[in-house]
Amino acid sequence: MNSYDVAIIGSGPGGYVAAIRCAQLGMKTAIIEKYSVLGGTCLNVGCIPSKALLDSSHHYEDAIKHFAEHGIEIPGDVKVNIEQMIARKQSVVDQTTSGIDFLMKKNNIDVYEGLGSFKDATHITISGKETTEIEAKKTIIATGSKPSNLPFIKIDKERVITSTEALKLKEIPKHLIVIGGGVIGLELGQVYRRLGSEVTIIEYMDRIIPTMDSGLSKELNKVFKKAKFTMNVSHKVKSVERQGDEVIVKADNKKGEEVIIKGDYCLVSVGRRPYTDGLNAEAAGVKLNDRGQVEVNEHLQTTAKNIYAVGDVIKGAMLAHKASEEGVLVAEILAGQKPHIDYNLIPGVVYTWPEVASVGKTEEQLQEAGVDYKAGQFPMRALGRSRASMDLDGFVKVLADKKTDEILGVHMIGARAADMIAEAVVAMEYRASAEDVSRMSHAHPTFTEAIKEAALAATDDRALHF
Repeated sequence: MNSYDVAIIGSGPGGYVAAIRCAQLGMKTAIIEKYSVLGGTCLNVGCIPSKALLDSSHHYEDAIKHFAEHGIEIPGDVKVNIEQMIARKQSVVDQTTSGIDFLMKKNNIDVYEGLGSFKDATHITISGKETTEIEAKKTIIATGSKPSNLPFIKIDKERVITSTEALKLKEIPKHLIVIGGGVIGLELGQVYRRLGSEVTIIEYMDRIIPTMDSGLSKELNKVFKKAKFTMNVSHKVKSVERQGDEVIVKADNKKGEEVIIKGDYCLVSVGRRPYTDGLNAEAAGVKLNDRGQVEVNEHLQTTAKNIYAVGDVIKGAMLAHKASEEGVLVAEILAGQKPHIDYNLIPGVVYTWPEVASVGKTEEQLQEAGVDYKAGQFPMRALGRSRASMDLDGFVKVLADKKTDEILGVHMIGARAADMIAEAVVAMEYRASAEDVSRMSHAHPTFTEAIKEAALAATDDRALHF
């Protein structure tokens, strides 16, 4: 039986990063993955493939809608080759997952393929092509999450699908119904809307991206309506039925009236649930809560002292970068170091176009907490860089403490917001004031000038260009 200082169950962004950091810190490390490829949901059927399709569909939309205005003429009709688009997506996935294979070998991490199941707190049975058992002084659970569903919906993976199937369709839907107005539903909805599908969004809450600042929700809703999405918020889905190649969705609107929507595909995107199937956590003394999450303390230690858990399988936002930070944190704790994570400074991003990004507190959260704050907002259309690139939608909003001027939250929607949010994270990590950011020199012309201008707006309403 092979023995290890630490074993990691799951090879997503939490698991593989934890394994690398453990190995760097001198621990004999093993990683266990149920599937034949490493990388978990994010690399295989989540973050990476969805961004590949978003980029491909964005190129197509630019070609048919904007190239002529740029003086670029394409003879003949521009057509979508969906097979090639999906194939390119898969090549991006393959390159990325093979990179994880390389990193495991580089760091001398033993990789086991199979379902990892606790025999007890220090022994793990791995059921794959062969069944084997390993011993581990410490274990990190990083088994991630799976798509959630509503109890009355039957996912057939053909016409009623999850995000996994939506990433490999063999045809462009005529009418894609998306149940759920969160990140995944909006991103995949935009992919197929660009490719020519009619897209209907159905959201139970009173706005899309309901966990983000309401200003971002309103702006993105406006953009999607302009792109001719059908947006149905405050709608409660009550049935989904497939009849041949047609899917019929029935929902009640906020007045209690029944709405019937028919399409050829229905994407069920109502969140994700922690995945612990087959883990046999109780045999190791690991407790799960009533939501199926692994219970952990502030050091991400489970109810079994030698076992830790990270990522989607524990409480908190289900974000790849959050999982990676937690993987590093646990590895360094095991090495006797004293790392920390400020969960308030984990950014959230929606990779639609315009992109949406946020860090810190929303206005709603500050109001609920009774914090006296000030807000500065600057529209992207007032930037020279935005006019040059024709990306005019969106804004940047800076929220700062009214007395101290410390930045409490930054919320943005616009071109490259996913990259720009890092500036806000850095500023807030060092507890910068709005004035600090407003006095930083930002290259011109850039999209990030909107952050400077929003900070100026939050500092005695001093925006220069609006």
